[in-house]
Amino acid sequence: MDIFDLIGPIMVGPSSSHTAGAVRIGLACRRILGEEIAEADITLSGSFAATGRGHGTDKAIVAGLLGMTPDDERVPDSFRYAQEKGLVFSFAFGEIPMSHPNTARLVLKGAHGAEADIEAASLGGGRIEIRRIGDMALRFSAEQPTLIIRNEDKPGTVAEVSRVLSEEKINIATFNVNRNSRGGTAVMVIECDTPLTDALLARIRALPGILRAVYINQD
Repeated sequence: MDIFDLIGPIMVGPSSSHTAGAVRIGLACRRILGEEIAEADITLSGSFAATGRGHGTDKAIVAGLLGMTPDDERVPDSFRYAQEKGLVFSFAFGEIPMSHPNTARLVLKGAHGAEADIEAASLGGGRIEIRRIGDMALRFSAEQPTLIIRNEDKPGTVAEVSRVLSEEKINIATFNVNRNSRGGTAVMVIECDTPLTDALLARIRALPGILRAVYINQD
């Protein structure tokens, strides 16, 4: 346990789980989509569904989708800012099977055609965990600089990505790989000790077999 666990995050709102964590879920999903969000269908499950509105979870998630952070004073007015920006959103309340008590599912459409279906949980103290992207079951915190790569499932791709990171002196904290089927599409989730540069991201995106690379840095 560190001091963050004791005092919680700097935030606007009554609850680190239901407010600060919810903002971070929205912000992480925005970065995963990789462009301005035009539409968002959001399902709140468990405690999020039961008490989320009273704690401002709905406003917090929308604030994150707009690019706000937990300490942004505009969080309580996020619905108004969303209307001004043309972000169309809706909320549903129900149980997501086999999920953490504070779980949200976000089905997003971007202004330029990108789409994402993401499930995330708020773990307490403002911490979050991304648990699914599309049909891929994942688990990562988005607290460290994180690279999410969708790639063709073929030999050598993981090695090439590792080589580029090594050449750029990037130390890997965690490295997870999942795939939907053998020879189909795979996802790498790489949490790093230090931020990545635009030049490094460009090198990775240019590698053979890389379909998409998204970078998340909550700092």
